[in-house]
Amino acid sequence: MTSPSFPPRIFCIGRNYVEHIKELGHPMDQPPLMFLKPASSLIQGNTLPARVNGYTVHYETELVVQIGRGGVPKDEADARHYIAGLGLGLDLTLRDLQAEIIRNGAPWEICKAFDRSAFLTDIVPYDSARDDLNHLVFSLQVNGKMRQSADSSLMIYDIPRILCEIARYWPLLPGDLIYTGTPKGVDALAPGDVLTLTNHRGDVFTATVEN
Repeated sequence: MTSPSFPPRIFCIGRNYVEHIKELGHPMDQPPLMFLKPASSLIQGNTLPARVNGYTVHYETELVVQIGRGGVPKDEADARHYIAGLGLGLDLTLRDLQAEIIRNGAPWEICKAFDRSAFLTDIVPYDSARDDLNHLVFSLQVNGKMRQSADSSLMIYDIPRILCEIARYWPLLPGDLIYTGTPKGVDALAPGDVLTLTNHRGDVFTATVEN
């Protein structure tokens, strides 16, 4: 299964790994932080921007869930039946602008939901016998150096709970993409960087940063 060109919606979960919350100095005792990106934020191809409107772009590697059926899960066990596929994504962020926005208490859209702010690898079909949602490992290397490495067991809110939380406000739609949060190790992109993402099955995907 390949990545969708125009998903109905792109949901993102923020602050879902303890060590990432600590590295950015955010408060810990909060409910799931949810925001959306428009379909135009999805990157077509494997080239990433280094700067947007004068701000440096930062990477955040995340597990991505693709929804396969519409509706509202009855509970977390039922939520698993709504999953069509799994991929990896980069929630690209204008970190300096985000810091300004947080200080001012303003919405996040311009630092998180700008065009070309969501990179997505190919989606692999979800196989409940093969894909343990509680133990999905993934990693990111930049120029051959490990920068992010995590396991879904480290999530504060696991995948079924995330689906249920979203469905409390928006019934799920086929094709929805859900970026499930990033672990520690986020940093700035530089022109010419080569990013290598590896999913829980050992599939490898690459992206490059524009010069």
